[in-house]
Amino acid sequence: MPAISPQPAAHDAAPYDALLLYSFGGPNQPEDVVPFLRNVTAGKGIPDERLEEVGEHYYGFGGKSPINEQNLALKAALEAELAARGLDLPVVWGNRNWAPYTNDAVDELEELGAKRAVALVTSAFSSYSGCRQYREDLAITLDKRGQLGPDGSTGVQFDKIRSYFNHPGFAQANADAVVEAFATLGADGGSPEAARLVFVTHSIPDTMEAASRISHATYSQQHLDLAAVVAAQVAERLGHEVPWDLAYCSRSGPPSQPWLEPDVNDRLESLAADGVRDVVLSPIGFISDHMEVAYDLDTEALATAKDLGITAVRAGTVGVREPFVTGLVDLLLERAALARDEPVTEATVGSLPAFRSVCAPGCCLRRDGEPSGIPALCGPDLSS
Repeated sequence: MPAISPQPAAHDAAPYDALLLYSFGGPNQPEDVVPFLRNVTAGKGIPDERLEEVGEHYYGFGGKSPINEQNLALKAALEAELAARGLDLPVVWGNRNWAPYTNDAVDELEELGAKRAVALVTSAFSSYSGCRQYREDLAITLDKRGQLGPDGSTGVQFDKIRSYFNHPGFAQANADAVVEAFATLGADGGSPEAARLVFVTHSIPDTMEAASRISHATYSQQHLDLAAVVAAQVAERLGHEVPWDLAYCSRSGPPSQPWLEPDVNDRLESLAADGVRDVVLSPIGFISDHMEVAYDLDTEALATAKDLGITAVRAGTVGVREPFVTGLVDLLLERAALARDEPVTEATVGSLPAFRSVCAPGCCLRRDGEPSGIPALCGPDLSS
């Protein structure tokens, strides 16, 4: 593999010489499902019999998650956008839970000769699952390689792009998808003017929600702020008011543990009881159509809507839509300017500020007020 060419001093992406596309991962075939789920649930003591039950969601789709192909598509789209801007920056893909693993990505970065990489996590929102867990995984990986010192990596240096839920490109791409869904609803015999817009995201435990407040706003507040922006953009383009809600999907864990509610199926039931007959579901919490979208929305929620007599369509995710991809490259260049200590305007929409590129101490713990003892990169709390 050829080494990275030295970047000229004036290169807009300097000091970075590589981009790490950092994602969750998923199985590629039926025999991958249980080993993948073991990785996801490591340390929780869940027996394989239970994992086989959970894996039925994957087996129903041939034992393959769509996420890996979607990450490859995003990788290609980012490479094309970088090339179109004259930025010679390689994109390396790594996952927390399946191949290519984080360690594989670090291997590739070293083979390329990278000295300082910037990580782009495929989660737009700030929470333990969407930010800190990736930073912990990166630190754990480096520690196993003997490359984690008191000040961070002793090998390839890593920064991260800020949580981007309130970046204009992410908002526009979601609004575009929702407008298209309203048009589809009309074609399917529904009434777009009377339709309810239901934004959907992955639920998290209440204690994780509370812990996320240190990032500027809690996980749910981040979604509510973006949803208001997207709904306003959609209403302006459609020329009529668009009432909306935020619902959740994909909760797991024991019933005794409170998670964010309402579940999307419960919300559909309450809307039906209120006389709503047309719904657009917008998976605003996900950047691509992976398993939570394919099963929880396209399978379960749409079936619930049908049983309730609701005409429902599901809006697309941002995927590789042009405003999203160009916005990600804008964010990369914004982060590079910050790394160079240059003044930069951090573009946002909504009422919340740009979130931190360098995370605050104790940011987004798994449980509120309970440091994990696991180091986390891209922040000052390597020992918290």
